[in-house]
Amino acid sequence: MSKHIEPQKSIFNPELMKGALIASLVKLDPRELWRNPVMLCVEIASVITLVTFAMSLTGANKEPAWFTGTVSVWLWLTVIFATFAEALAEGRGKARAASLRKSRTDVTAKLLSKPDFKSAFTTVGASQLHKGDLILVEANEMIAGDGDVVVGAALVNESAVTGESAPVIRESGGDRSAVTGGTTVISSSIIVQITANPGETFLDRMIGLIEGAKRRKTPNEIALEVLLIALTVVFLLVCANISPLSIYSVKAAGQGTPVSLTILVALFVCLAPTTIAALLPAIGIAGMDRLFQKNVIALSGRAIEAAGDVNVLLLDKTGTITHGNRQAVAFVPVGGHTEQEVAEAALMSSLADETPEGRSVVELAKQKYGLTRDALPAGAETIAFSAETRLSGINTDGKQYRKGASDSSIAFVKKLGGKQLPSDLEEVVDRIARGGATPLVVSRDSEIFGVINLKDIVKSGIQERFLQLRSMGIKTIMITGDNPLTAAAIAAEAQVDDFLAQAKPEEKLRLIKEHQDQGFMVAMTGDGTNDAPALAQADVAVAMNTGTQPAREAANIIDLDSNPTKLLDIVEVGKQILMTRGNLTTFSISNDVAKYFAIIPAMMLSIYPQLGVLNVMHLASPYSAILSAVIFNAIIIPLLVPLALKGTKFRPMPAEKLLIHNLLIYGVGGIIAPFIGIKAIDIVVGMIV
Repeated sequence: MSKHIEPQKSIFNPELMKGALIASLVKLDPRELWRNPVMLCVEIASVITLVTFAMSLTGANKEPAWFTGTVSVWLWLTVIFATFAEALAEGRGKARAASLRKSRTDVTAKLLSKPDFKSAFTTVGASQLHKGDLILVEANEMIAGDGDVVVGAALVNESAVTGESAPVIRESGGDRSAVTGGTTVISSSIIVQITANPGETFLDRMIGLIEGAKRRKTPNEIALEVLLIALTVVFLLVCANISPLSIYSVKAAGQGTPVSLTILVALFVCLAPTTIAALLPAIGIAGMDRLFQKNVIALSGRAIEAAGDVNVLLLDKTGTITHGNRQAVAFVPVGGHTEQEVAEAALMSSLADETPEGRSVVELAKQKYGLTRDALPAGAETIAFSAETRLSGINTDGKQYRKGASDSSIAFVKKLGGKQLPSDLEEVVDRIARGGATPLVVSRDSEIFGVINLKDIVKSGIQERFLQLRSMGIKTIMITGDNPLTAAAIAAEAQVDDFLAQAKPEEKLRLIKEHQDQGFMVAMTGDGTNDAPALAQADVAVAMNTGTQPAREAANIIDLDSNPTKLLDIVEVGKQILMTRGNLTTFSISNDVAKYFAIIPAMMLSIYPQLGVLNVMHLASPYSAILSAVIFNAIIIPLLVPLALKGTKFRPMPAEKLLIHNLLIYGVGGIIAPFIGIKAIDIVVGMIV
């Protein structure tokens, strides 16, 4: 399997690192940094310490220049590490967008005046095409723009978009008519109606989305940012009040020196939630990039985040839970006929049926009963399946062979004069349906011979996936057009929680609204025009790239591989983003405990020597303690960048257990790690100073 899209580069790729470093320096511009208020405050603090360093050099500040200078350097590094994390996440997305741009060329198109293969065409550039234009695309030609096939059918190579080397069929009518600009017709010819103006194509939208630089913040991300700003304001007020308190304490105690501006700034930066504030943008951007690694394009960060909160999944049966193509597995005789007779009649009725189901009937008849006919008899009349008759077959040599739904077949044989139906027909049809299969009744003229057992094959491993979802409290609902008996059997085999049989567009929409009214977040997959209303209503709507234009426009996530089971992966990535954000927030806030023990005793020690008992880490000196806390506060950011980009490991468990697990790992870990880190840095600082 060849991939057109370049493979994911390592986060330590020199090319990405160099670009991210340059971008991180550009992002130091306050006009860029204002989007991250916490880090903007740290930048202002860095400027203040730079001023105090200059004052130390001139003697206007009593603190050692090495101390104020080193604090200033590490505060600047704290800001740079934060902008570097965001720039690195953006750089990965931009690298992917660049690989897509390479595939874009301004190809020529054969512009038609009417949808007719024989009409004259005018050759124009793809950039000249507009919505509604008709173009002719022949074998080995690239499709010049997004559109719908309105005439013909062809094999199309979509590797330029999906990365998949296997060609797919695109044809007029139905749910497989949409084509994407930049893909290539392999065989046959089609007429395509353009559905997007220049600059508005699917590939243009993909490139803009993948770059991620303009990604809008999601509601949860905004809420977390508000919390971080609130904490920052609280710590700012605390630090502002420490200065007059220390001046008063010096006068009252008659000893020591007031807390300096450099130390107050260091305290503020160490106590503010800088770690999560620095990594927050990178987490969201990296989430969109992780989805793209799975060939899924999220049209907004909000869609991915909503996926993380989903607790009801609506899944199509065909292609998602089952393999999609029903297969003939048995010929069941009725009315005293033999299996051989049923097989022969089924074979004849399926010779003109080019559907996967029809081909499977022919193959079963050949393999199991040695029947060799594989071509239509000369002069045979083909009877195509239609929604009205629900029958298909052929008329040949004065005989009429049919296969189809039970009620339609009964009506057909009665119309031809059949009066006595097999007594065991109803029992056989009911038994096959209850077993989760589809019964097709086979007849010749006015006589019913038996029933074809068409079996939907449930995908292996799907039960385990549903079990994982159930353990997270997510309800799964199978949607199918099958009758209730068949739907119930497949639902039981696949182990879904519920099902909707004989589903119509309005029933899908009603089901989604009912669950939303109960406070649930609903996700759904779809590819047809009849899915568009439900997709537009769902909180997370995943459309197949092979689907119709209305379906793709109604969705907020596009699966380039058109694999409906990707919905499960999307939910996992969404939950992974929420977990990563929560885990790093817990870790960041827990860090402050160790910093209290490092900085508070150090800055007040000259006034209250008794505070030395709080120096539980036995740090070398007040200056060393403060500097060690500042350095740890800075270097923890790049150390956590890989975790922010990769995401914490997805664990399918209920929210209560997940909360306890994360508090133990990231809460307790966030308390212990700084004690160890600050002490180690203090030892090194003590050796240097």
